[in-house]
Amino acid sequence: MANNIQKVRNIGISAHIDAGKTTLTERILFFTNRIHTIHDIKGKDGVGATMDFMELEKERGITITSAATHTQWQNHEINIIDTPGHVDFTIEVERSLRVLDGAILILCSVGGVQSQSITVDQQMTRYKVPCIAFINKCDRSGANPFRVIEQLNKKLGHNAVAMQIPIGLEADLSGIVDLVSFKAIYFDGDNGEMPRVEEIPKDLLPQAMQRREMLIDAASMFSDELTEAALEDRVTENLIISAIRQATLARKITPVFMGSAYKNKGVQPLLNAVTTLLPCPADIDNYALDPKNNEEPIILSTNPNKPLVALAFKLEDGQYGQLTYIRVYQGTLTKGDAILNVRTGKKVKVGRLVRMHADQMEDIELISAGYIGALFGIDCASGDTFVTPGTHVTMTSMHVPEPVISLAIVPKDKVSEGKMSKALNRFTKEDPTFKSYVNEETGETIISGMGELHLEVYLERMRREYDSDVTTGMPRVAYRETITQKAEFNYIHKKQTGGAGQFGRVAGYMEPTTEEDFIFENKIVGGSIPTQYIPACEKGFRKCLAKGPRMEFPVTGIRIVINDGSSHAVDSSDMAFQAAARGAFLQGYAKAKPVIHEPIMKVVVETPTEFQGTVMGSLNQRRGIIVGSQDEGHLCVIEAQVPLAEMFGYSTVLRSSTQGKAQFTMEFVTYKQVPQSIAEELMKKAAEGKKKVA
Repeated sequence: MANNIQKVRNIGISAHIDAGKTTLTERILFFTNRIHTIHDIKGKDGVGATMDFMELEKERGITITSAATHTQWQNHEINIIDTPGHVDFTIEVERSLRVLDGAILILCSVGGVQSQSITVDQQMTRYKVPCIAFINKCDRSGANPFRVIEQLNKKLGHNAVAMQIPIGLEADLSGIVDLVSFKAIYFDGDNGEMPRVEEIPKDLLPQAMQRREMLIDAASMFSDELTEAALEDRVTENLIISAIRQATLARKITPVFMGSAYKNKGVQPLLNAVTTLLPCPADIDNYALDPKNNEEPIILSTNPNKPLVALAFKLEDGQYGQLTYIRVYQGTLTKGDAILNVRTGKKVKVGRLVRMHADQMEDIELISAGYIGALFGIDCASGDTFVTPGTHVTMTSMHVPEPVISLAIVPKDKVSEGKMSKALNRFTKEDPTFKSYVNEETGETIISGMGELHLEVYLERMRREYDSDVTTGMPRVAYRETITQKAEFNYIHKKQTGGAGQFGRVAGYMEPTTEEDFIFENKIVGGSIPTQYIPACEKGFRKCLAKGPRMEFPVTGIRIVINDGSSHAVDSSDMAFQAAARGAFLQGYAKAKPVIHEPIMKVVVETPTEFQGTVMGSLNQRRGIIVGSQDEGHLCVIEAQVPLAEMFGYSTVLRSSTQGKAQFTMEFVTYKQVPQSIAEELMKKAAEGKKKVA
């Protein structure tokens, strides 16, 4: 690894499903001579794209895990992470953006800003990642890149500025006009590997002049020097680029590039933009927290000679043991170093360091600040911080969304059971959004994840990678219980069984809250409950939240205030007050009109206009509320809010009712109360389940 930090770019490629992320990465690797032949996704030659190296990815033509690679372009080192588009694998995007300095947001010139583009954009905002946009598929019929720029501004609130305009569109796409150098670029050769620069075609000059003016106007807002130059008519390429780079790093402008990755048009100018406009590691302020000083943020330096601070952001269990992807923020990680895992407090020795290219790896001696690499054979969890012993800082963790769908899985036989538990151990360690546990009452193994596709992929991997044959039960939805009105409680717990007894009285009230899942407030005055027993009361109340008294679903959105009570000099204890709190909870809960809440999903369906009525009907049948619909060319985009319980098997229904032409994405929005008829049905099922167990 050459050590000029200014020449390093850590970028991610993220977008909606099917916008062309993996295709673009394949072209980037080809043009930078990292690979020598281009393979397509779902390739007819049976090879498939480089970055989709899992068998499942090749078969389905989708990206499941984010894959890392590195390449070189014009003396710059570029580390690339290709991320999935499906919302089910959102954690892969989340953890990649957490460690990247810049990103390319790909948009389809026909589909424009789609539902998953919005989610990806929110993730970029969360980690303050500067990005450039690439409008792909300009060769498709219905392509309209300028409409997409409008959507970027309106729907995502970007200040999007065109850096290029296309020469021809749809089947006539032949090249692009670069508005900075004010030249036309065509892509010659079998695979567009020879860019040819010419004068701009006469018929495009007026449009190019107008767009260049808009570009200079937008950029001059961020550079006094450019404003002066524009007034005196002496604008240079360097002035425009430095103003736009400044604004891009501050996330004030999103430069927009155009082309068609599949047709090999516009990829080299995009690579130039990555090196000129996106940040190097030194341009970004990365923070660690000081646990000894009230988690005060500390700015990390990209100086390779300072103490090490690195973040393990992704785990993979490969054939040679656990592979830990790591980003070094400060200092240098060298082979043979002893480093400290801040979370566990354990020292570990670095045995082997590698640099990744999809699923291939090459051994290296060190990873210095600003670089991404991988470690072998180190036991850690996703999100752990590694430091030089004696350094006491920790990186902030990632945002991990809660799972929304569960399935019961049963192994076919004893052999499969052992293999299944091995697979579950590995998957839960690798993916924080995938959870598994054993239901104490039914004895079933339950797996939870972000959607049907997410769980389907893991079940398929269990069969292939572990040869574990499992059958699945009906998916279970993560219902919640909550209360709808204020209720008071006053409960005395006393027990005399010879010797010391138990005594505790807890009084107060509970009420619904939307601020947090659980709020506990102590308003005891005059010591009616001694201070040492207050934590025991809180513990008692907390224990009741895991299983609600009504249907044994977790209880959320509840505020409990204790304002009175009494104790006994001999018989009161922590145990007694925990029991009193439990009794008080049950007493108040019964009076507080408890209800069941269910997860509501935001469902966005893209369908040809002729099936609009059918799709709306299918969503209404599923208790869906249509939020809005809009026509985008020959497609109609329908947004609805539908209970998750009604969405199982929807993909099959949608395909069959639209001749396979519609697709949908689904993500969690909120919890809402279940209608009375469905609540009764759930209670009936729960009662039957209890009878079976009994």
